[in-house]
Amino acid sequence: MPELPEVESVRNGLVDLVSERTIGKVTVRWDNIIKEPKIELFQKSLEGQTIETIRRRGKFLLFILTDYVLISHLRMEGKFRLEVEGTPLTKHTHVIFSLNGGQELRYLDVRKFGKMSLVSKKELLTHPSLTSLGPEPVEEELSIDWMVEYLKGKKRAVKACLLDQKLVAGVGNIYADEILYDAGIRPNRSASSLTDEEISVLRSSIVRIMKEAVEAGGTTIRTYANAYGREGSYQNSLRIYGKVGSDCPICHSPFIKTKVAQRGTHFCPVCQS
Repeated sequence: MPELPEVESVRNGLVDLVSERTIGKVTVRWDNIIKEPKIELFQKSLEGQTIETIRRRGKFLLFILTDYVLISHLRMEGKFRLEVEGTPLTKHTHVIFSLNGGQELRYLDVRKFGKMSLVSKKELLTHPSLTSLGPEPVEEELSIDWMVEYLKGKKRAVKACLLDQKLVAGVGNIYADEILYDAGIRPNRSASSLTDEEISVLRSSIVRIMKEAVEAGGTTIRTYANAYGREGSYQNSLRIYGKVGSDCPICHSPFIKTKVAQRGTHFCPVCQS
């Protein structure tokens, strides 16, 4: 699933490719992609709308239009591609936005899990997809005070807290493993057991690793590519995710893979406590 760094890379490409473009006809080929409103209203409302810019909140892309905001979640395999009008469609092309200039912005999704919602700009502030999200994983937004307040009352695993999007927005399975290894914290440890010092270290790991992954254009494990069709490169910097069978470069103990919060989880039994 694309996590924050991958979605940010997609956003950057889309800003370059489709900002200030006007939408004409909209074709929906797989109805379940559209969460709200009804298909006919979704299509009609988008006609004539100009894409002012594209923003991001957590793992959500926000297409800021003249009168509306299109909220898009890529889920497992969603991708946007800009094509010349008339280019043959692939069988996984599910939504087509015709743009001025003879091009089409196409949404492709092998798994068909992605979702789109079209809401007014006023509704965006209270939309349930966004209101429960925690702060962005950046220095100026993710405070130690907030993390201490959130984690101290939680008995569940610290990795589960990283994944729930309420503590911090945009962290998924890959980066949760990398962050916890970097911070020296075992993924299944109770969040409430963390000391203030450990939470401070965890915060630093979150901010730094997410920043590095964004700068690398995200991680391509299987099929991820940005709006230009380019892969990320952070997979070359992964220290623990997917490394089961390898030894920890610090203590030389074998990495272990288990399940935490129903997700495959990698950790070092010596360096993480």
